[in-house]
Amino acid sequence: MIKSGIDQQALIDMFANASAKQTEQLRQAVYQATLGALQGRELSLKNIRGVLGAVSQAAGAGVAKNPLAGVDADALLDKAVTGMDEALLKAVEANRVALQQFVDKGADLRETHLKKALDDLEKYEDMLLGVVKKSAGAAGDPLAGAWSQVAEKLQLQGSLSGTQAGAAAEQLAAQMQTAMRESRAAGLRAVQALADSYGALVSGVLIGMSDALNQGGAAQAKPGRKR
Repeated sequence: MIKSGIDQQALIDMFANASAKQTEQLRQAVYQATLGALQGRELSLKNIRGVLGAVSQAAGAGVAKNPLAGVDADALLDKAVTGMDEALLKAVEANRVALQQFVDKGADLRETHLKKALDDLEKYEDMLLGVVKKSAGAAGDPLAGAWSQVAEKLQLQGSLSGTQAGAAAEQLAAQMQTAMRESRAAGLRAVQALADSYGALVSGVLIGMSDALNQGGAAQAKPGRKR
C-alpha cells in the first residue's frame, strides 16, 4: 500500500524479514523512503508529520510480524527512527539554505512568514519525538515497551535534526542581527562623514561669501571717472 508517497508494504516486508545483522540496511531504506516522500511535497509540519507517521507505522507493523526468535525489536525500531532523523536532517538543511537567501538579501526574520518558518524549524525534534511516542501508545503490548525504549533514548540524547535545526536557527538569527547592525553602521558612517565635512563645507561657503563681500566692497571703493 502507498501512503504519504511511501510504499509502506515494502517497508513492512523489510522489517518483517530483517535479522539483527540487517539493521543498517533498514536504516538506509527508511532514510531513502522518508527523504523521497519529503521531496515530493511541501515541507509543512503537517506533511512532515504525516510522512514520519506512515514510516513508523510500517516499521512497527513489520517488526510485529518478524518471526525470528529473539529478534531485537528495540534495535530494529531504533534504526527506523535513525533513518527518519537523517532524512529530517536534509529537510533542516533545505530550510536553512532557503532562509539564508532571505537573510543575504537583507530580509528581517521577524517578518511573519519568515518567523513561522524559523519557528517550525525548531519544532522538528519535538515532532519526531511525538511520532515515536504516539507509536508507543498505539502499539500492541509486544511493541509498546520497545517503542517506549526508543522514545526514552531519543528524549535523553536528542536527535541530529533537532541539534542541527537549533544551530541553524541561532546562526541565521545572528547573521540577521549582524546584517542589521552593519546596515545601521553604514548609515551612521555616512552621517559621520557628512558631519566631519560639514565644518569644511561651511568654511568654504563662508570663504565664498567673504570673497563676494570683498569684491563688492572694492567696487564701491573704486573712485568714479571724472567727466
